Amino acid sequence: MAKKSKKQQSGGTPATVALTAAGISYTVHAYDHDPAHPSYGEEAAEAMGVSPDRVFKTLVADVDGTLTIAVVPVAGQLDLKALAAAVGGKRAAMADPALAERTTGYVRGGISPLGQRKTLPTVLDASAAAHATICVSAGRRGLEVELAPEDLQKLTEAVLAPVGR
Repeated sequence: MAKKSKKQQSGGTPATVALTAAGISYTVHAYDHDPAHPSYGEEAAEAMGVSPDRVFKTLVADVDGTLTIAVVPVAGQLDLKALAAAVGGKRAAMADPALAERTTGYVRGGISPLGQRKTLPTVLDASAAAHATICVSAGRRGLEVELAPEDLQKLTEAVLAPVGR
């Protein structure tokens, strides 16, 4: 049986456990989540004092019947047509939130592209490559991980494509 790291012993999320297991360097940012805030992503950017173009939200879409992860800047929106094209599909629509939660193992507003229950096709917006580090959900509201976009791309086997607008 593998020895648990300190992060695993102290109750890390599946996302931080996956990062630790892969040996990827990352920084955890915790903040007090305000349930009344209208946007989880914008709240994270404000709380951390990070530009919204470096904070990415994880969205779950249905592309031709296949759940697909899109990771896009919180300052923008997901272009569903571009997402479908990026994975060779024809049509994309946002997934049912309850299905997204069941499939990923995370709650809405805390869905991380890392450590999901089921590995899903993932597309990382091309704008991520312009930054040394980006922030994504660490698997719960009020918790973000900062890491190099190429590490996120490698660990999630993401396609890099312009899917944000």
